Amino acid sequence: MLTPPDADNESDLARARWLALALPAALLGAAYASQYIGGLYPCEMCWWQRYPHFVAILIAAAALLSPLSAPRTRALTLLAALAIAVSGAIGVMHAGVEYGWWEGLTTCTTSGATSLEDIMSVPLVRCDQVQWSLFGVSLAGLNAIISLGGAAPVVMLALRRVGR
Repeated sequence: MLTPPDADNESDLARARWLALALPAALLGAAYASQYIGGLYPCEMCWWQRYPHFVAILIAAAALLSPLSAPRTRALTLLAALAIAVSGAIGVMHAGVEYGWWEGLTTCTTSGATSLEDIMSVPLVRCDQVQWSLFGVSLAGLNAIISLGGAAPVVMLALRRVGR
């Protein structure tokens, strides 16, 4: 059962809900920058990783609009952390497909093309091929590491109690 909030709990919760907003916003910003500035078109599984981040931003925004003392604020912050972790789990699945550890559910996408002309002008992007990596870690792997690693402190801060 949740304990009544106090000043220390509230500052931890305040940090947790800001982190729950900033982390997915930064990851989505990086994803869109790599797409529109870097020319890396997302595959279908890349899109799957983005959707939970959109949800996390909406939930974290609701937590920020909620008073710190309201029980729903902690619950919303934890839900945002769960959405961030879901994106990380999808990133693990996608990275495994890229590295050939297992077979994916899909192989390619045309990045939102709707007409035949669009389809012919957009590159075919395969989910099982790494488009870019840093020290051997693909973008899907980086999303997995950052999302799962970032969801953990959100949860820890949101659940932290006085008398640590």
